[in-house]
Amino acid sequence: MTKLARKLRLFDFFALAFGVMVGTGWLVVMDDILQRGGPLGAMLGFTAGALMLLPVAYIYGKLVQAIPDAAAEIAYTARFFPPIISFITGWVMLLAYWLTCPFEALAAGRISGYLFPSLNTFELYSLKGHPVYLPHVLLGLAITVILTWLNYRGIAASARFMKWTTFTFLTLIVIFAIAGVEHGSVANLQPLFSHTPLLSVLLVWQIVPWLLSGFESVGKCAEEANPDFRERDFSVAVILTLFVGLAFFWFVILTVAYVAPARALNGGGPFPVAVAFERALHGHWIVDLLMASALVALLRTFNGNMVASSRMLFAMGRRNMLDHRMGYVHPRNRTPTVAVVVVGIGTAFAVFLGQAGLVPILEVGAVAAAVGWMAACASYFCMKPALAGRAAAVFGILMTVLMVLVKVVPIVPGHFTKYEWMAVGIWAVIGAAMRMSAGHQKRISPEIKSAELPNADSGL
Repeated sequence: MTKLARKLRLFDFFALAFGVMVGTGWLVVMDDILQRGGPLGAMLGFTAGALMLLPVAYIYGKLVQAIPDAAAEIAYTARFFPPIISFITGWVMLLAYWLTCPFEALAAGRISGYLFPSLNTFELYSLKGHPVYLPHVLLGLAITVILTWLNYRGIAASARFMKWTTFTFLTLIVIFAIAGVEHGSVANLQPLFSHTPLLSVLLVWQIVPWLLSGFESVGKCAEEANPDFRERDFSVAVILTLFVGLAFFWFVILTVAYVAPARALNGGGPFPVAVAFERALHGHWIVDLLMASALVALLRTFNGNMVASSRMLFAMGRRNMLDHRMGYVHPRNRTPTVAVVVVGIGTAFAVFLGQAGLVPILEVGAVAAAVGWMAACASYFCMKPALAGRAAAVFGILMTVLMVLVKVVPIVPGHFTKYEWMAVGIWAVIGAAMRMSAGHQKRISPEIKSAELPNADSGL
């Protein structure tokens, strides 16, 4: 059986996970972050959130070392729970990663339309009051085709792309910050908290798991590690991603707050940070720089989530949880080409839904990630690690249960609406149908032997 190419090194894993973590969200929601907590409240909220996620990141580092399988959460739960639990876990994690692909494809049109208003023309139709423009759709489709082709070629090409875009993105962010410092003022940092200190920190803490998720994607490419890769470096990549992500948000929160007072971020259209910086620097060039960095981040995140979602799809096909053809590996490129193409096609179709069609599903995607984390923590606890490991697992389970409850309990502000529940139902029906189809194929198609699955019997 052809196996996946083993090309990735430590920085490749970091670039992949950081790409999944930091996309365009920081630009879109930065005004909301500062309005929730104020500069100091936001920084403390992110710190609290990162510390809250640290036990989960620790557990993922241990699990990837013990079970370096592209199936990740599927493989972890398969050790201790019934097959249906593994399938549900894999199906919801696939949703969490895949949804980011069309989201970023649509964000490309939104950003480009802000820079070049002439692209906001040729309206095709409108969904829930949100117009869908032909240039936006064409741009999203073009990016989807290019990244699908890149991933079809091989993980080495994708890894090079991730490294260069990560370096370019961080460079542009530093230039953006240096340009803004000369036009800022310490007085803009007041008030340090938007509400009472505790409430400010809690309001920011609520959204941190969504903005710092991505460190767990290291496990999806574990089978593609270079033969000389040290197993303990999986943990290094996971923890490094979490703390670099925290440092990044500290940096941009402080920069934006220093340059733009809170009142300048109100009513600034779709990108209030860009508007505030343009007013502070009295020049449109800073907007171009900011949007250029956002476009680079967009491409990184799109590609990182395409890698992660295609590996999940590949792993589920290899285990006959879905159509066994999803587990096909190209003999020359040594990539899961069928899974890559399916992710690309699904993304292309979703682009036509527009932003209105994706918003409720994205809410479900955030909860889906929490469900996957919960399953990983439960699996680690069942491995009976040392006392510290068990404590981390219990903490992770409690934290992820809380993350799910705040979205599904009706009395909690921001809970699921009927649209989110409809999205859950649709995704569940699709999963059940594909699972039943795979069950039929299992009787007529040769199943991949369990011995061919990586480290099926490894332990801690």
